[in-house]
Amino acid sequence: MYAIVEIAGQQFKVEKDQKVFVNRLDGKEGSKVTFDNILLLENSGKIALGDPLVKGASVEAKILKHLKDDKVIVFKKKRRKGYKVKNGHRQFLTEIMIESILEKEKKTQTKVEDNTEISTTKTKAVDSKVVKAPAKKAVAKKPVAKKAVAKKS
Repeated sequence: MYAIVEIAGQQFKVEKDQKVFVNRLDGKEGSKVTFDNILLLENSGKIALGDPLVKGASVEAKILKHLKDDKVIVFKKKRRKGYKVKNGHRQFLTEIMIESILEKEKKTQTKVEDNTEISTTKTKAVDSKVVKAPAKKAVAKKPVAKKAVAKKS
């Protein structure tokens, strides 16, 4: 089972127990994060394609640590002009581990007669869409009108 998720403006193909480096996320190390922007979901051969998102699907992840990427050196030069500029930066990253990929969730309420409490239970259902490309209509070409040619004498 895998999903294509949009995290901080970038798309990632994720699976359960996979570690991913993403742009810095808000949250402390050890906290859990839920991503709802699921573009595609695959479960044992069944593909659910979002339009643009798969409704009800989500990915849960745990923030492992915040870190900085390797230094990227930006060097600019214009030849024969004596122009050289050297800059660099280190990108802020967050390492996350995908804990679970949840399909469409339906919430049902049940009443307990003894305490009259309401609890919610989640059941999984597969949201599958059959995607077919629309058939293109054949357009008949109209004949081009011939131009009258003047004869030279």
